[in-house]
Amino acid sequence: MRFPTGFVGHGAPTNALNDARGAQWRRWAESLPRPSAILSISAHFEQAPPSIGATSTVPLVYDFWGFPQPLYEITYAAPGAPAVADDIKRLLPDAVVDEADRGLDHGTWVPLLHMYPEADIPVVQLSLPWVEDPARMFELGRRLAPLRDDGVFILGSGNLVHNLRAADWAGGPTPGWAADFDAWLGETLDEDRDDALQNYVDHPLAHVCHPTKEHFVPLLVAAGAATEHDEVSFPIADFDLGSVSMRSVQFG
Repeated sequence: MRFPTGFVGHGAPTNALNDARGAQWRRWAESLPRPSAILSISAHFEQAPPSIGATSTVPLVYDFWGFPQPLYEITYAAPGAPAVADDIKRLLPDAVVDEADRGLDHGTWVPLLHMYPEADIPVVQLSLPWVEDPARMFELGRRLAPLRDDGVFILGSGNLVHNLRAADWAGGPTPGWAADFDAWLGETLDEDRDDALQNYVDHPLAHVCHPTKEHFVPLLVAAGAATEHDEVSFPIADFDLGSVSMRSVQFG
């Protein structure tokens, strides 16, 4: 079957310990068929050329500092997905690098910890190779789309509004600029997810919502792997830390 493709807003590492947020992610996963494997494209793995993380179970990457000690004790021993890695190499025209020792980073394991808590679905990560080139990131998704026919869940992970300098750790109200950009994205994904999405930097709020682009472009990979016939839905559409969009997107 052709598996849906998606994007998850992963937010802060502390969401690994957030039962309410975890319940939202779990409900989304329970509404989906069971994937044969998960290909994660996380904001926290930037590397060119395209690079594939570990294809066996290796320790997690705790790529954050100054958080509560229990976060550094979490494990998520999902099996690797070497067959998916081989398929990626076949589908991409570029040379692909193997990073055999690179474990799953928190953009991947934090949501998956809740979505698939048994850690029994094979997972592999692919890097973001062209963060500054939206069209190439979208085309990367198109190249990877055949994986969906094998039941692979292509899952981008980032945040659709991500400006940590504006984050409110006290949980204040969402500022208008963040709400406006997030709403524009919701409409764009429904109406024009090719040209307008790839040209998101032309939006007047794009630079304040994304001082850097790595948390946005995983969406382009997920959207590129979708077809024009895939229905768009938003399993989660709220904010955390005031301005961080937690909107998650499903295509198909």
